Amino acid sequence: MNITSTNKIGRNDHLIILAEKETDWNNIEQPEENTDIIKSQIKKDVKQVVIPSPTRMVFAVILEKKELKHENDEALRKAGNKILSAINKHKLTSVTLQNFSSVENASVNFTEGMAMGNYQFLRYKKEAAKDANTLKEIRILDETISKADIEILQAIIDSVYLVRDLVNAPVNYLNATDLANEIVKAGKKAGFKTEVFNKNKIAALKMGGLLAVNQGSVDPPTFTIMEYAPKNAVNKKPIILVGKGVVYDTGGLSLKPTPNSMDLMKSDMAGAATMLGTIYCAAKTKLPLHIIGLVPATDNRPGFNAFAPGDVITMHNGMTVEMLNSDAEGRMILGDALSFARQYKPELVIDAATLTGAAHRAVGDYAIAYMGTAPDEIKTDFEACGREVYERLIEFPLWEEYGDMLKSDIADIKNIGGAYAGAITAGKFLEKFTDYPWLHLDIAGVAYFTSSMGYKGKNASAFGVRLLFRFLQKRAASAS
Repeated sequence: MNITSTNKIGRNDHLIILAEKETDWNNIEQPEENTDIIKSQIKKDVKQVVIPSPTRMVFAVILEKKELKHENDEALRKAGNKILSAINKHKLTSVTLQNFSSVENASVNFTEGMAMGNYQFLRYKKEAAKDANTLKEIRILDETISKADIEILQAIIDSVYLVRDLVNAPVNYLNATDLANEIVKAGKKAGFKTEVFNKNKIAALKMGGLLAVNQGSVDPPTFTIMEYAPKNAVNKKPIILVGKGVVYDTGGLSLKPTPNSMDLMKSDMAGAATMLGTIYCAAKTKLPLHIIGLVPATDNRPGFNAFAPGDVITMHNGMTVEMLNSDAEGRMILGDALSFARQYKPELVIDAATLTGAAHRAVGDYAIAYMGTAPDEIKTDFEACGREVYERLIEFPLWEEYGDMLKSDIADIKNIGGAYAGAITAGKFLEKFTDYPWLHLDIAGVAYFTSSMGYKGKNASAFGVRLLFRFLQKRAASAS
């Protein structure tokens, strides 16, 4: 999707006009018959008016202001997504958006909803061209929007598409090595450095969790480091983003059932893709922050010498873990990565993972369950960013009593805590590998949807990228 600014409307440009009930249509250059149609539809409380023409389609979208800004912004995104069916039905390749409303940032939010909603994953379809949406370009005519605003929006959309493409790809096209290669490719394109550790290097670093999960696989694990370090970085210590990269999860010997479970597990690397997308966006927009990304990657299968319930695993930090459920593998590879992050003496570490069904059951399809040891002011800022982009957060506690649920008779800890509070005990497990300000995002409920969720799409959503990027934007601005 190409998003650009323009200062004029071509004679045959297809138009989207953003307006309000109070808009004076006499000030809008449209044929009288068009304005008459629009006015009559507004009286009937129609919010979207389509005026077809062989040479120029005109779409009038009537906006209503909501009391809260974040609800206003979300309504605009939804309105942008809603108009897509008419645009693609008429096989338009380009539209020009003109804003006559007084709603703040209307053009950007409306365009964001359009662009995100227009995404498709047709890579493996024989007749992809036949099924493809025709819309390829959105041009914005709005004096209140800067060129920089549009460039940032383009970077966000590019990052969302990148993440969705990776999460939608099946494991026979994207194993751990392929994922590492895609990260390297993205780094070259966006301008950040990458380094990929092979299995021998991972073994030398004693990343026992990652190696244990990989024991059942024919494909080797990888550990990828991304580093975006601009010369004008305003943070002295790096912010580290850690993403779970389980490219496919059968559950291992603790085998998952297939319906609505294992058949969706190509998405278990969504945390890794999310962190790649975030750094990609930061680099594309030249954000003045030093950011490091860590991605432990493997698949989890029950073959070969697969780790078995009852095994004791020695992790990167020397802690021993009694593994009692091989389907709780994500925390094993994240534990190594979080321990590895300590060497950077970070300002803040954020991890993202499709970690627990418990988080999904608790908050459904509409929020990220999060927890951590970061200061309250960071959590407050983070939640505010979540509301702004409508990728909302709900904090779970990390009380010591939850840690007691992880006590093992034969090792330092065990990798599951019992039947209750599964999302929290998973977070409590990860906390054991941190000694720095840290946030854990359990994106299990929002990374992949089995039905359409509007502009967030169906299947891979890239939920979390816009949240993290907005948080980093604000962090950079406040530190400048």
